[in-house]
Amino acid sequence: MRQPNLATMPRPVERLGTERPRGRAARRLAVLTFPGAGDPSVFRAQVDRLVRTASPVSLPQVQEALQTGAPLPPHAVLVSFEHGHRSAVTTALPVLAARGVPGVAFVVAGLVDTERPYWWQEAEFLVQQGGRARNLSVRAPEGVAAALAALPDPDRRSCLEELRVTARKAAPGRPQLTAEDLRALRDGGVEIGNHTYGDARLPHCDDYVVREEVVGAHERLSRLSGAEPDAFAHPGGVADPRAEALLRGLGYRSAFLGDGHTFDLRPTAASRPNPLRISRLSVNGRTSRGLFDAVLSGWSPTVRRLRSAVTCREA
Repeated sequence: MRQPNLATMPRPVERLGTERPRGRAARRLAVLTFPGAGDPSVFRAQVDRLVRTASPVSLPQVQEALQTGAPLPPHAVLVSFEHGHRSAVTTALPVLAARGVPGVAFVVAGLVDTERPYWWQEAEFLVQQGGRARNLSVRAPEGVAAALAALPDPDRRSCLEELRVTARKAAPGRPQLTAEDLRALRDGGVEIGNHTYGDARLPHCDDYVVREEVVGAHERLSRLSGAEPDAFAHPGGVADPRAEALLRGLGYRSAFLGDGHTFDLRPTAASRPNPLRISRLSVNGRTSRGLFDAVLSGWSPTVRRLRSAVTCREA
């Protein structure tokens, strides 16, 4: 894969009237995860701000730092995309490629080359259309995703089937990434990461399903993209020890949480940072400029404040 030439990128500059944090905050890694590129002009402005005020780094750079202890530049930022939203290739890729900013797209393997909606968006639509399920007490569309995610996986799947049967109409399709898109992302400097086969919540799955979600996705993404992924995004941002054991067996070098924090790669006297539990922060087009700047500078907001400032999924 062609690596972006970070040496030719514009050097970070000071913002007028703002003192950039020093010390520990400046040495933390901020992994930004976008559910999609959203409004092209807003995304372009965010990337421009990132280039001016922080140091974009690639996934291989982060993995090398974790493995060898090699330092990353101050205010290091890794750009990532969640769920394999198609705007990663249609909107984000041209912006990133033009500015030499690398990234990683975590892809739900079972959706590639389909027009199937994400399961939570399908569930919200079906409830709007009068869909009902015996094990689903929530009736408001905005609460159905969280309610389903909290169920044991067999119950989540059966609820979805009942919603499909009882709703007045089926959820509309939405174009997902194609195999060609995956190769275009890799050629443009965006790595392809594994985000399971169907985005099941692994702590609520049995051992067989966990294996299918992790290994099945790894095998399909390897075939479609032409390269084996070595980075993983934990569904729902929550790690599962069984999945981590599978990832180690497959040779994965990194895996990412969704805990709303920055990540310190430096080892301490007591332990080394866990490469399979790297913190990430969710951002999107509605993230305020103040919060976005703070994250770029290495500040780690509380999960409560972050969740109040961003929306986890795009329509």
